[in-house]
Amino acid sequence: MAPRRSFWAWGLESEEPTDAQRAVRAEDLSKRYGTSITPIPVPDLADAELRPPRVQVPDALTGFCRTDTWERAFHSHGAHFTDRTNAFNLRFPNPTDVVAHPGTDAELTAVLDWCSSKDVKVVPFGAGSSVVWGVNPPEADAVVTLAMDRFDQVLEIDALSRAARVQAGIYGPALEDRLRPGGFTLRHFPQSFRFSTLGGWIATRSGGHYATNHTHIDDFVESVRMLTPRGWWESRRLPGSGAGPSPDRLVIGSEGVLGVITEAWMRIQRRPTFRATAGIVFPSWAAGTTAVRHIVQAKLWPANCRILDPVEARRAAGLDGTQTLVIVSFESAELSQRHLIGAAVELARAAGGVIADADIAIDDGQGEPTGRGGAVGAWRDAFIGVDLGLDTSLGLVADTFETAITWDRWPEFDAVVRERVGAALSEVFGSTAELSCRFTHVYPDGPAPYYTWFGMGKQGSELSQWAEVKHATAEAVVDAGGTITHHHAVGRMHRPQYDRQRPELFAEALRAVKRTLDPNGILNPGVLIDP
Repeated sequence: MAPRRSFWAWGLESEEPTDAQRAVRAEDLSKRYGTSITPIPVPDLADAELRPPRVQVPDALTGFCRTDTWERAFHSHGAHFTDRTNAFNLRFPNPTDVVAHPGTDAELTAVLDWCSSKDVKVVPFGAGSSVVWGVNPPEADAVVTLAMDRFDQVLEIDALSRAARVQAGIYGPALEDRLRPGGFTLRHFPQSFRFSTLGGWIATRSGGHYATNHTHIDDFVESVRMLTPRGWWESRRLPGSGAGPSPDRLVIGSEGVLGVITEAWMRIQRRPTFRATAGIVFPSWAAGTTAVRHIVQAKLWPANCRILDPVEARRAAGLDGTQTLVIVSFESAELSQRHLIGAAVELARAAGGVIADADIAIDDGQGEPTGRGGAVGAWRDAFIGVDLGLDTSLGLVADTFETAITWDRWPEFDAVVRERVGAALSEVFGSTAELSCRFTHVYPDGPAPYYTWFGMGKQGSELSQWAEVKHATAEAVVDAGGTITHHHAVGRMHRPQYDRQRPELFAEALRAVKRTLDPNGILNPGVLIDP
C-alpha cells in the first residue's frame, strides 16, 4: 500500500512536523518578531466532526467509492495556505460527501451517469495541489469528488515520434520513472511536481519550470481524451493542424468544468546530458531585468532563465540584500551548451552583470554537477524545499501571486503592484511584512513575475488577515493590466478577477459549450463560469 498523504500538511503523514518541531519554530518566530506564540498541537483526524454524507452510493458503485473520514477530509480542499490552515484546525465546513476512485472507463462512466441522473455535483481531483480552491466542493445538496489516482499508467510509448500515451492520474515522479528506462523524459516540472498529476497539469494549464521554450503543458499535448456527461471527447493525434479551432486547446485549462480528462498523448524528449549554468550578479533590479530581456529576445532558449530581486536573492540565495541574481542554464541531449551559455553571459555582462569565467559551470556529457554550488545552488535548494507545515497556525501569514505583463508595461506594472500591495501589507502586518519578486518564466514579449509576501499576524486571525492582502494583490494585478494567473489557474479564488479579464462574449461561448457537454451542470460549478 502506498504511503498515505497528510490531510493537512504538504507531504506524507510520515513527514508531518511533530509537536516538538513546531514548538522550536514557535520559539524562533516569537524571538524574531517580539511576540508570544503558543504552538497548537498537531491535529488528530479522529477528533474531526464531518457532517454525514448526504447521498447514498448505488450498490453497483460501492466497490470503489469511499465515505470514511480521511478520504472525505483529504479530498475536500487543495494545498493553499487557507486550505491547510482550515484542515489543521479540523475545520471542514463543506466536506465532499463521497470520494469515487474509478479505475476503468466503465466505472468512470457509471459515476457520471449516476451523478447526472441525481443532480449530484462532481469535482475532478488529481493530486490536490490546487492553490486557488479549484478542487474545493461547491455549495450544493450533494458532491462527489472524482479521484483519478487509479488512472496511473503509461500505456504506450512511440519512440520514433517521441510521444507517450499516458493516463491522467499518474503523479509526476511516477511518470518520469516510467519514461526513464527508454531514455525519455516529459521534462515538465512544476513546483508541485511530487504531488501533482498529468490530468491536473492539463486541466489547469500548468507551467513547468523550464521556463523560456517548451514549458507550459500546452507545448507537450499531442491529443487528449476526456469523458463528458454527454460522452467521450477525443482529438486526433497529430503533430500540428490548421483545421479550425483546436479541440485540445478547449480542454487545456478547462479546470474540470467540461469533462474528466482520462489520458493524453504527450510529446516527450531524450533525457539531457549536456548542461551549463551561470549565476550572474547585478547591482540593481532594473539592470537584471534588462539582461533577462536581452537574453530571451536573442532567442537562445535557455532551459532556465530567472531573476531574483534583492529581497528574494538575500532570502533564497544568500546575497547581501542589495544585489539582484540572474540564473541562466541550458541543457541538451545532443549538443554541448558551451556556446549558448557563453552568449547569454556576454549579453548579461553588457547589461552590467558580474560573473567570473571560473563560476560558469559546464557539463559536456560527463555527469559533472551544474547549478549545485554557491548562490545558484542555495536558490535551488530553497526552491525545491516545500514547507511541510511547521508554520501552520503559528500566526505567520504567507502567500504568493503570479502574473504576466508585456515588457513595455513592466516597469510601471511592478511599481504599481509594489506600492499597492506594500501598503496593504503595512496596514495589516506593520514592519514585519516582506514583499519580493522573481521571474519564473520569461518570453520575448514579456516576463511572468512571481511575487512572494508574508507578515507576522495574529494567531487565530490568519485567514482574515490573508483575505485583506489577497484582495489587494488580485485587484492591483488586474487594474495594472496583468493576468490574474499565469500558471496557478483560476479556480474559485480568482473568479472575480477572471470575470473582469476575459471577454464577455467568450464567457457566453464557454457557457454554450458547457451546456452542450454538461447539460445538467454537474461538473465543478463555480469554476471559470456559472452554468
